Amino acid sequence: MQPTIKIGVSSCLLGEKVRFDGGHKHDRYITGTLGKFFTYVPVCPETECGLGIPREAMRLVGLADNPRLVTNKTGIDHTERMQTWVEKRLDALDRENLYGFIFKKDSPSSGLHRVRVYSDKGPPARTGRGIFAAAFTRRFPRIPVEEEGRLHDPGLRENFIERIFALRRWREALDEKRSLGGLVAFHTREKLLLMAHSQKHYRQMGRLVATGKTMAAARLYDDYETSLMEALHLKATVSKHTNVLMHILGYFKKQLSGDEKQEVLSVIDNYRSGHLPLIVPVTLLNHFVRKYRQPYLSDQTYLQPHPLELALRNHV
Repeated sequence: MQPTIKIGVSSCLLGEKVRFDGGHKHDRYITGTLGKFFTYVPVCPETECGLGIPREAMRLVGLADNPRLVTNKTGIDHTERMQTWVEKRLDALDRENLYGFIFKKDSPSSGLHRVRVYSDKGPPARTGRGIFAAAFTRRFPRIPVEEEGRLHDPGLRENFIERIFALRRWREALDEKRSLGGLVAFHTREKLLLMAHSQKHYRQMGRLVATGKTMAAARLYDDYETSLMEALHLKATVSKHTNVLMHILGYFKKQLSGDEKQEVLSVIDNYRSGHLPLIVPVTLLNHFVRKYRQPYLSDQTYLQPHPLELALRNHV
């Protein structure tokens, strides 16, 4: 699939021996399965800011929202060194046109969630975020981010990768036709996918598109992108998916035979009950889209929001 989708990633997850002990944390799902679709931009804050390999382990100290980066034993404070490097590295990453970033969990520089923050008041609190990860998410709030550990959760994995491909479609749509008509077409194609995440956002975005003529183009696209990524970040639950599947079924009122309709209803109910993964009803509905040549549904990204080879909907 072209063009290449660039994803930032903590270098150690690619097998690079850059950790404090000279080791790595090679993640074969990232380099193997995802590596077929993504081109990686590796980042190791500690080595890139000038710290050696091996090096003394570090930790976050102080306040969770503004911690210091301090070595464990000698107490050397590397906060300013790291922050100076971060600003320059973020400028460079801005030019990479990234579609996502996979961070190393628990890292004092790259951990995204629940990083330990130490203080003189009892045990460490899992309330922090690595210094680089925090700066990245502030600078690029719309770029999908995740930790490698959380990618083992099927729902979180599917959501993260779905957002990456949605951002890709959005950027391609802007490159192809930056017009109100192009925005309407994009919003129409994404309707069912948005409904699976947030009907509230879908309606808000519809109103935004409808009033697009009254807005400056830059503001319109900026607001729409913000809402798009906020909506898709929300969890697509079984209940939401079931509603969308039933909505799709409604397009075949005059075409499906009684047996075909009953087959679809049975499969959707088995999905709702947890007996079948999402891929089963989606595959069946895709079959009827092709069979009955339903042009509106054939354009809906919900029915294939990411490559089938990733098998993301086989487990949700």
